[in-house]
Amino acid sequence: MSLLEIDAVTVRFGGILALEQVSFALEAGELLGLIGPNGAGKTTMLRAITGVVAPTVGRIRLDGRDITGLSTDRRVRLGLALTHQIVRPLRAMTALDNVVCAAGHAKTASFLRALATRHSLAEERRAREFLALVGIAEFADAMPSAMPLGALKRLEVARALALSPRVLLLDEPLAGLNHVEAARLADTIVGLNRSGLSIVLIEHNLGEVLRICQRLVVLDNGSRIAAGDPQTVIADATVRAAYLGQEAGHAAA
Repeated sequence: MSLLEIDAVTVRFGGILALEQVSFALEAGELLGLIGPNGAGKTTMLRAITGVVAPTVGRIRLDGRDITGLSTDRRVRLGLALTHQIVRPLRAMTALDNVVCAAGHAKTASFLRALATRHSLAEERRAREFLALVGIAEFADAMPSAMPLGALKRLEVARALALSPRVLLLDEPLAGLNHVEAARLADTIVGLNRSGLSIVLIEHNLGEVLRICQRLVVLDNGSRIAAGDPQTVIADATVRAAYLGQEAGHAAA
């Protein structure tokens, strides 16, 4: 049984077909790349997995459990976590407190309970561990407004890790980073995966995708057009025509 199963998911927004009968699976311990051109439906798929949008047709299962009808917060508590392409820290809090809030998610199931709860030393310790794990321990006391983009991207990942996910969904974590920063964050993602975390990665940086992902799923115009090991997928004529264009020759070389 796969850890995460997407079964014939279709999503419509009015008359717009965003996803059509898309199926794929994530195996436990896998680092899966979900790629495709702009508008292919990649982010919509992540939003469907996390419950932000509801499939018109199809089912989503986590470890064999049908979660299609569950709310986003219930899916998070079952083990899903998502990072956003555009970073969304709590800007009135330090980096440490941003992660502490996530680390204490079990105490914040309700607004009233959250108001009555102060974080414990254990949660602060865990938060510092997550900041160190993603390489930004030195920014613990910094406000997000004083942090560079590369550190903010890592803060997004730290906040997601603090939710204790079984599946981490990453939406273009390398976007906006220079070559060195992107490679370092990609290495961090590999490290998280090697520790046992299952990951779905949306990313346009094909060099890093090919370097770190074990398998690829390709979407185009809302449909799955290919899936398999990176080199086989990248050499596929349909993929080259739909997404990679002239870059395919370089990537396959």
